[in-house]
Amino acid sequence: MSTIAILGSGRVATALANTLAAAGHEVTLGTRNPAALNWTGAPITIADYESAARSAQIIINATPGDGAIERLGALAAALDDKILIDVSNPHSPSGSEPSLGERLQAALPGTRVVKTLNTMFFTVMTDPHSLRIPPTAFLSGTDDSAKAVVTALLADLGWPAEWIEDLGDITTARGPEALMLLVPSLIRNRGFVPFALTVAA
Repeated sequence: MSTIAILGSGRVATALANTLAAAGHEVTLGTRNPAALNWTGAPITIADYESAARSAQIIINATPGDGAIERLGALAAALDDKILIDVSNPHSPSGSEPSLGERLQAALPGTRVVKTLNTMFFTVMTDPHSLRIPPTAFLSGTDDSAKAVVTALLADLGWPAEWIEDLGDITTARGPEALMLLVPSLIRNRGFVPFALTVAA
């Protein structure tokens, strides 16, 4: 069992919180206004961002990508010597400029940042077997031990090891973030339905 803090209160955060709590982890959901959150899901703790970050060794950033540097930078002390899993995306990724994952690692040098789960619809994050074709969860991070911890958490979310593609250090997060440029066209063509990117070999 791990102590996990999930920052955010939207669909991504709540889906991850419910699934990880059901898997036996101790989960705290961090939100800007804990008193305003009407939680009806699995038994978890609700707290503000800083309290949530201080409560856990593993933190998941499920807040909007735009503003994440400022938001998480303010929590640098609480995030020090911890694993930060970033599942968010910038609003306009480029593929050539430093990725959000890279910028988070630069802003939080004492934190081990791992980028994953950002190339799929939120329901696929916690139910990858729901798609007809096996999806791929990409993994980017400079610390191998942190990536091993994240791989184990992905298994608790239903991800077989062979569906996980370790791309390398945190600079490789540029590729998965740039893939999100496809999403508006996919949604226009297919509607708001579960999807993921996959590597076929």
